[in-house]
Amino acid sequence: MTQIESQKVHATSVAIHGHGIMIRGKSGSGKSDLALRLIDRGAVLISDDYCVLTPGEDKINISPPPTIAGKIEVASIGIIKLDYVSDVPLRIIVQLKKSAERFPMDSPTSDLLGYTLPTIVINPMEPSAPIKVEMAIRYLPRLKG
Repeated sequence: MTQIESQKVHATSVAIHGHGIMIRGKSGSGKSDLALRLIDRGAVLISDDYCVLTPGEDKINISPPPTIAGKIEVASIGIIKLDYVSDVPLRIIVQLKKSAERFPMDSPTSDLLGYTLPTIVINPMEPSAPIKVEMAIRYLPRLKG
């Protein structure tokens, strides 16, 4: 495979047990809010609002851009500093949507930097949204290159 350079993407990301979760959605869709709820449940911040993806051998690593490392926007409070991690293998993409299929007929995936990643589509404001992300880490297949 041809080596692809790092890519900056509009997304928020956290790590759960060493697995990177990239949360994608429109501005104001709830990316940071879902990340905060996951952090409250034990996840660690990777990056808020923008992420740097770096392809490697059989994986994509996800990191924060240096200018925003350890910072997250908390609505009604402002930008706060948190502990963060870098160079975490990306495991799953979470696509935010106000209405998601109750029983998707296939296992959605996303192609990114030459890899196919498992993807879930969820409503971020549902109380169970953080639990769904945690379950997806456990039950969905791994990245394919």
